[in-house]
Amino acid sequence: MKKDEAIAIVAGGAGFIGSHLVDALLARGLRVVCIDNFQTGRFDNLAHLEHEPRFDLIDADVIDPPPAKLTRGPRKPAYVFNLACAASPPHYQADPEHTLMTSVVGTHQLLHLAEIAGARFLQASTSEVYGDPEVHPQRESYWGHVNPVGPRACYDEGKRAAEALTFDFLRARRVDARVARIFNTYGPRMRADDGRVVSNVITQALSGDDITIYGSGEQTRSFCFVDDLVRGLIALMLHEDEYRGAVNLGNPNEITVRELADRVVEMTGTRSTVTFQPLPVDDPRRRRPDISVARRVLKWQPQVPLEEGLARTVEHFSAAADAAATLPLRSAARKRGSAAENRLASP
Repeated sequence: MKKDEAIAIVAGGAGFIGSHLVDALLARGLRVVCIDNFQTGRFDNLAHLEHEPRFDLIDADVIDPPPAKLTRGPRKPAYVFNLACAASPPHYQADPEHTLMTSVVGTHQLLHLAEIAGARFLQASTSEVYGDPEVHPQRESYWGHVNPVGPRACYDEGKRAAEALTFDFLRARRVDARVARIFNTYGPRMRADDGRVVSNVITQALSGDDITIYGSGEQTRSFCFVDDLVRGLIALMLHEDEYRGAVNLGNPNEITVRELADRVVEMTGTRSTVTFQPLPVDDPRRRRPDISVARRVLKWQPQVPLEEGLARTVEHFSAAADAAATLPLRSAARKRGSAAENRLASP
């Protein structure tokens, strides 16, 4: 199938990373079908595609069976990307049952869709499968140190279960599947209220509010700009190497949370004061990917320096009209979703 004829399904395509992936796939000449329930995704992230004839939107929850028209007829999807799941602690902890079911039931639904369509499948997993790691940096062979009953378990264990399902389908030769373990990613289209450190620090700095750091600030993260991450996801989906294990995708340059805050303070010229709050339960102390597999198998590594990525992210938040613009426009999304679904090719 020629790339300009191929159809890619992106579950969670209205989200931060998902919407950038949609744009990148369209730029490669594919037709893209986005499935999103707009729990955390935003219609604003896709509004620029309203008149794009190769883009279709379905307002639906991946926990439910996907529309039959996606697997019937001559135009079946060639690729299924599963990015459907709330990814920040405040959002996934708000409805932990739904978070867990999204990872387990939703992944099963999409794996079954890929199996019926004969499509290649990519599961967007997470560095959270490593928990609060006792091995540093984290490589794909590490089984992790996860609290299975803590407040983060709905996400951490849900993603681990989604990986298990994906590899079961792969071993049974039911689906040609790939698994990406995504490390901290940042960039334009992040939600200001997502509770993650980059968005928190930038929005607080721009508003002049106190900048909140949880714990001592000496805990580390490795921040990957969204364009680099999307490039890695596409490379993983398209690669023809025999390797089928999980692949870490992230930036191996590790910095402390306090250092990140200091950089944003300097960049924005804010007069905000840094304040410290208790560290959340099970929050990882260190996080850095070993990307040797990605370098070898995908010929991939991050290219955007942190300074450049932060500048582009600050610009994005500066351009936002007000905090209300970051909330999901659910009613508009549903109206748009219904209209877009009707545009899907008939079976």
